[in-house]
Amino acid sequence: MEVNLEIKQGYSYHIKDSFFSNVQDASLMSNKDDGNYRPHYYAVKDSKNADIFWMIPISSKVEKYKKIQNHKIKKSGKCITIVIGLFAGKERAFLIQNAFPINAAYLDHIHTISGSPVTIHKSLDNELRTKLKEAIAIMKNGKKIFYADIAKILEIIRR
Repeated sequence: MEVNLEIKQGYSYHIKDSFFSNVQDASLMSNKDDGNYRPHYYAVKDSKNADIFWMIPISSKVEKYKKIQNHKIKKSGKCITIVIGLFAGKERAFLIQNAFPINAAYLDHIHTISGSPVTIHKSLDNELRTKLKEAIAIMKNGKKIFYADIAKILEIIRR
């Protein structure tokens, strides 16, 4: 009998390979083939369904995403799809554009360093939750903002 990991707001997690094989969405940032669990994902609780969390990939390719972020800011005055912030003492890119919903059945383990779960600063957590909520609202208004097929993923995780 498989036990589901409890998901907590404010922590990052690694996702089971079974999620990626069940969903089969090429736009998802899946686990690397070398046996490492990368990337890891920051968890944000869904505002409407307590069993669903939105997973935001965390990338070390900060310079790449800063350029994209700056381009979006120049073009439209803001960028809600990429947030640059500190994670485990290092600057990282939080990729809201690559976020997707998940439930506890697909979580493998919480991300730790030296055995301690890694958290982020409250202000970064607030910024991520606010921008994710805005992105979800844009999606619900019919505009494609996420790379993944969110409707398909929701259908799969609700089975």
